[in-house]
Amino acid sequence: MACERNASVQRPAVVAELEGNWRATLALPGGELPFGLIFARDGERWNAEIVNGDDRIRVTEIELSGNALTVQMPGYENRLSATLAGEAMQGELTMLKPGGKEQVIAFAARRGAMYRFVNPAAPGDAASVGAPADVSGRWAVTFDGNGQPSPAIGEFRQRGNEVVGTFLTPTGDHRYLAGDVVGNTLKLAKFDGGHVFLYEAQLAPDGTMQGQFWSGTGYHETFSARRDAKAELASAYDTTKMREGQQRLNFSFPDLDGKPVSSRDRRFAGKVLVVALAGSWCPNCHDEAAFLAPLYAEYREQGLEIVSLMFEQFGDMPRAVEATERFRARYGIEYTTLIAGTSDKQDAALRMPELTGVFAFPTTIFIDRRGTVRRIHSGFAGPATGEHYEKLKSGFTALITELLNETA
Repeated sequence: MACERNASVQRPAVVAELEGNWRATLALPGGELPFGLIFARDGERWNAEIVNGDDRIRVTEIELSGNALTVQMPGYENRLSATLAGEAMQGELTMLKPGGKEQVIAFAARRGAMYRFVNPAAPGDAASVGAPADVSGRWAVTFDGNGQPSPAIGEFRQRGNEVVGTFLTPTGDHRYLAGDVVGNTLKLAKFDGGHVFLYEAQLAPDGTMQGQFWSGTGYHETFSARRDAKAELASAYDTTKMREGQQRLNFSFPDLDGKPVSSRDRRFAGKVLVVALAGSWCPNCHDEAAFLAPLYAEYREQGLEIVSLMFEQFGDMPRAVEATERFRARYGIEYTTLIAGTSDKQDAALRMPELTGVFAFPTTIFIDRRGTVRRIHSGFAGPATGEHYEKLKSGFTALITELLNETA
């Protein structure tokens, strides 16, 4: 997109090289993962949008020095670095992994249409294999990684070749996915700043689906699916329980200033307390925080307190605090956030001994005014899941309202 020029306004040439729409790709073992980037200038500052089908993620931490570009992913510690060269850019995405290890993924982008796998300007390639298969609707899915199968639900909408949707699992959802069907091959992808997901599946004559799933450069699963309009997952309230004989959750962890905060502190006495086991690296935790932050503002005067126990990718306190502060700023969080441990479910379970285990981030614990744990919810189905998200929000709100209406 060319910049407008006049006698009184002269933008540097590099502005014309960055502004506009870009089709970006990440190089994974399963192939190229495409997504959209839109760069714009607001005065002296840059902003961008990451485009995944129906989803738009606003990015504001952008640095451009000459032809060197750095993009900090919103609410995450992940960053994109690239060099601009005319109508193209190349570089790498650095993803922070458990233990503070870095995973580096090759990145490239070219200015122009932000299509996924099928270029609408060159429809011959897709048309040559015939009409696309229909994958719309609900599917019963089984993911299998290293011989450990787990159930899921696929929800897809299709228009021509284009497909959007998501997978719901017992620990959350895969968020907004977008892609195409070419013949009997389905391809889906997602990069949202937090996760790098790529899928490819073949539809068999009997209507079933066999596919592969890649997460970043180091994780791979296969999956199978069959269409099932009534497919359901087990209740997320049945995954984690309190151990026999336990009714109260006891914790004590440092806040962002290093001061210990305990579940026994007077600030929580007689209050309804929601405890969320979360991490800034966890996209489903981002979805939950986007819901909890305004909920807290609405109900805090009625006696609601929320504490997020943050399990971060690294063990040292300063880096964990920095990551949590970025997370708080992203969603305008005003409730308490404590540094509880590292991003490992076994570590989290050891630090929460009253629970039968920690099987998902987030795990959300609802405690009444008397300090009794009433319900525990594993995972979070975010806005990409449509009606599932609306049902979850109404259920959480109804439960909190019920607990607030009880006397201490």
